[in-house]
Amino acid sequence: MTMDLTVGPVQYHWPRETLLRFYADLADQPVQQVVLGEVVCSRRRDLKTTDWLALGRELRQAGKRVWMGTLALIETEAELRAVRHWAEQDDLGLEANDAAAVYLAWKSGRPWRIGLHVNVYSVDALREYRAMGAVAWVPPVELDLDTIAHVLRVGPEGLEGEVCAFGRLPLALSARCFTARHHGVQKDHCGFICQNDPDGLTMLSQEGEPFLAINGIQTQSAAVQSWLGDLPAIREAGVNSLRLSPCSRDFFEVIGWHQRALAGECSAEDAVQGLRTLALPGVLANGYLRHRTPGMQWSLYA
Repeated sequence: MTMDLTVGPVQYHWPRETLLRFYADLADQPVQQVVLGEVVCSRRRDLKTTDWLALGRELRQAGKRVWMGTLALIETEAELRAVRHWAEQDDLGLEANDAAAVYLAWKSGRPWRIGLHVNVYSVDALREYRAMGAVAWVPPVELDLDTIAHVLRVGPEGLEGEVCAFGRLPLALSARCFTARHHGVQKDHCGFICQNDPDGLTMLSQEGEPFLAINGIQTQSAAVQSWLGDLPAIREAGVNSLRLSPCSRDFFEVIGWHQRALAGECSAEDAVQGLRTLALPGVLANGYLRHRTPGMQWSLYA
């Protein structure tokens, strides 16, 4: 099976010029799908609606399949209106990260994707979503590969599977902003202080070890998930696409190692060693790949 590479949404508060330069450069990268949009905090408005639409069209002209990711935690009527607006765009697909977005995507009558924040675990639920027009499923990050393979094998026909193969893992969301609290400011008057941490702010355990990362209202893993070393098993599982989550440094080198491994130009083991030479925000982990293994651990190849 040929697998695609998908670049997920930028989860961090990057300045406008940084985002525009990132997507301009991404147009020339060997990835097949891109998920745009702000999925973490509605206060981050460096890019306006017209900017996202323009980026989407430019990436489509570059040959990418483009999806607009919705907020993972919708709290206000204004945020709901924004999702409704994206659902009405005929030239962009929608990746729904919230039940309200699922409803609006279904009512739009166009193909849409089940984002990882929807937390779909069962085959029966996937069949219902497939009947509502879903074309792809991004499993919750804590599902092991055997479970994902089972769901894809017995699940609804025609539903693509995409796994989070690289990046800090989005673990939880809260109405409170952890970054604002950390700096002693109010959420509504945060001054967008989270833009000082382009890969989130690493938190240490009591033993002084990197444990989690905070990114506004989002809690992430401190480690960087990489399933690159298990490509044969991922292919065998029926996965259609690998999602790569952007980081602030060396991300295009990350894409390059994945592309070379998928093309058979290097071994998966060599590609992992290549990742280890890059300036990543955390150590590599792949624990969730295997049943009952802590996600922050690194295991030998299958």
